[in-house]
Amino acid sequence: MLPNFLPVGEIRKLAASVLPDINIITDLDFKSDESDILIVTAFTKVDKALLDKFPRLKFIQVASTGYDNVDVTEVKSRNILMCNSPSSNKESVAEHVIGMALYFLKDFGHLDREIRNGNWPILTFSRDLMGKVFGIIGMGAIGRKLAERLIQFGVGIIYYDVKRLPEEVEDELGITYVTLDELISSADIISIHVPLTETTKGMIGRKEFEKMKDGCIFINTSRAEVVVTKDLVWALKQGKIKAGIDVYDREPPDFSSELFQMDNALFSPHIAGVTVESQRRFIEETVANVIRYMQGVDPLNRVL
Repeated sequence: MLPNFLPVGEIRKLAASVLPDINIITDLDFKSDESDILIVTAFTKVDKALLDKFPRLKFIQVASTGYDNVDVTEVKSRNILMCNSPSSNKESVAEHVIGMALYFLKDFGHLDREIRNGNWPILTFSRDLMGKVFGIIGMGAIGRKLAERLIQFGVGIIYYDVKRLPEEVEDELGITYVTLDELISSADIISIHVPLTETTKGMIGRKEFEKMKDGCIFINTSRAEVVVTKDLVWALKQGKIKAGIDVYDREPPDFSSELFQMDNALFSPHIAGVTVESQRRFIEETVANVIRYMQGVDPLNRVL
């Protein structure tokens, strides 16, 4: 079963070149008593209704990093093995985050508007990324890749994760572990990279925004529900922070929301990890993992 987002032809071609006898179904409304494997993206809801269509299902490959679109309890109750693809878009998201940070530091939006209006804002002084304290919440595949890229900018990197990395890994990445409160209160730029769970839901709210430095650049490319939206709007209205937002409570969002009236916010439509290159990597990683499973080899990145 193929996803509704990745290029079907590419997956079909790559899979068929390795397993020529494979039968590929592309219609999610199709009911099959013979399907063993389901490939989905983060945009496909995997619940009881969908799973009931495939009673023989044994393996689910989620072609994305996040899998909060999957009813994990239901999948687990059916003893279905499930893997995700946490590495395919890590480079893309890391670059997106850095781009958002630079947008604010270099004041690109203001400069562009001024010039378009016939002004010449030569006395506008932007800021360097070098020397800033960059806080990363969540040090998984994306968080680590972001840290690797940031080192080249000469920033100080602090991080928080529920599970601290080994000291040798911290030394290799040039990062320092701190508590969540320490990170929030001392970082010039904060980027969130955690999965959506009961623990992380609403982990950033008014209390956390109040503790942030004035002018802190806050970036969320993980999941909207990790942040309390009304408190995010409050912080923006107060001028406390600037925010780069790629994820929303509802997608597409309600564009009449007060959030989209904030001049100190930058928006993108949940595409931080979506590039031409990342989609190719998703295809290759997805097919390779399915082939591992079909050949009796333990698949990578198992979550269930």
